[in-house]
Amino acid sequence: MVAAELWSRPVSYGAVGATQAPDLLQYPPAGYRPLEKRMRIGHGDARFAWASAAVFSWGIQRGSGFRVETSHTPGYVSELTYTPVSFDQAGEPVKPSHISLEGETVFGADGTAFIAPGDTVLLGIRFWPIWVKAPARVVYVVDEPQRRGFAYGTLPGHPEDGEEAFIVEQNDDGSVWIVIRAFSRPSAWYWWAVAPVLRATQWFYTRRYLRALAGPIG
Repeated sequence: MVAAELWSRPVSYGAVGATQAPDLLQYPPAGYRPLEKRMRIGHGDARFAWASAAVFSWGIQRGSGFRVETSHTPGYVSELTYTPVSFDQAGEPVKPSHISLEGETVFGADGTAFIAPGDTVLLGIRFWPIWVKAPARVVYVVDEPQRRGFAYGTLPGHPEDGEEAFIVEQNDDGSVWIVIRAFSRPSAWYWWAVAPVLRATQWFYTRRYLRALAGPIG
């Protein structure tokens, strides 16, 4: 399966964007297990900018040991994707940050194109001693002055059905945090048969996600 062939495939679950729901842990989509983890990764604008750029260029996945093969999605597909809107305490929409440049591709320091809604990726996940291919699509991007990140949804062929979000936040006190939110379930009967192993693997990589941005600024 080649990543370039995946952009036309629909995601394998129905609740697109549900990782945005404040009550995800209490009311996940029916039949799915929710997850939320949060960890402080540093302090200050430099840390926030560096961590945001890493997230937007698949740095969490690569830093956690995944193989990442990306594929560009046609523009007319990306235009139809879900774009979340956040509101401040006064009820006003939060304006996007400067990272979003309409009509332009933005690149990280290593030359990797920043993630955009609708992008398709083929992840290689190690289930010892084998590598499993896990196709996914970016279903939304968050690009605000103090919150940046994205979520991807699973495509057919992924071991799980569901969605996972990776958001970097900077609080008013300058502290920087990584937040992982997800809901998932095994995608096929043979994955249900090894559900405990699948769940343990998810927790293993979630811990790696949290540590991926906590090291020295590159």
